Amino acid sequence: MRRADKVIISTAITGSVNVPSQSDHLPLAPDEIVRHALDAVDAGSAVIHLHARHPDGRPAFEPAVFEQIVPPILSETDAVINITTGGASSMTIDERLAAAKHLRPELASLNMGSMNFVYSGIADRITEWKHEWEKPYVLNTYSHPFINSFAQIEYALRELGEKRGTRFEFECYDIGHLYTLAYFVDKGLVKPPFLIQGVFGVLGGIGADHANLTHMVAVADKLFGEDYYLSAFAAGREQMPFATHSAWLGGHVRVGLEDNLWIGKGRLATSNAQQVKKIRAAVEDLGREIATPADARRMLELKGVDEAPLQKGSTS
Repeated sequence: MRRADKVIISTAITGSVNVPSQSDHLPLAPDEIVRHALDAVDAGSAVIHLHARHPDGRPAFEPAVFEQIVPPILSETDAVINITTGGASSMTIDERLAAAKHLRPELASLNMGSMNFVYSGIADRITEWKHEWEKPYVLNTYSHPFINSFAQIEYALRELGEKRGTRFEFECYDIGHLYTLAYFVDKGLVKPPFLIQGVFGVLGGIGADHANLTHMVAVADKLFGEDYYLSAFAAGREQMPFATHSAWLGGHVRVGLEDNLWIGKGRLATSNAQQVKKIRAAVEDLGREIATPADARRMLELKGVDEAPLQKGSTS
């Protein structure tokens, strides 16, 4: 692992897993997502990881929706924009890549393997639903896997990486996903330095056990040496402990309402910035410095926002 001289805080603003009935604080409309993102940057986040939603909270893939989010963020900040290619498991691969292909971001997420990605348990905790789509949406994940075939991964690497100069947040939900990444490194489609995002605690993926994070780093070190940066998070209540563990190991961190709707036991988070402030305090207590967006661009060797003009609303 390449030890980071400063810690990059990524904030996943809204995601596509949690539904409106779980929290009134989950940002849904473009202006809400923008406000949450700007506040997260003010709190210390260098990277903003973006999904989009329709007004009723359904996950959106349309570039027109992302155009209502990305340019307003970049008009106010120099944050690194990281656009999802995961979208939602119900989307086609072309739908999932549509916004990133159009906006050509500096960074995009990329899931490194097909898996059971199950969050049907949300239905067990909700008694009153705000929208008709929500319950069938979460229950569907119990019977439908999230497909990320090798062909789809290569398609994303070529369309976004080769053709558009985008780098990736490689989301690894299990140890096998590291070996998938190694295959594409050997194939010449991934070049260092790259960012491995270890994801823990999703039902169907690797569990939120700290020994698993240690093991993932050991395997990644064996496969990639110092060619990669680590970031890690856990979904749900283990979010902050895992982020802190990642920082302690010399890696980066990710927080946000995509991954966890809570700020403490029995207390819903009221904003993404609230989580950023909490992890920033933990990172600084470890004696580590917080990275600026410029630091993140330098470490990850990103192309720079000036090379992604469509993000700022240009149609040229």
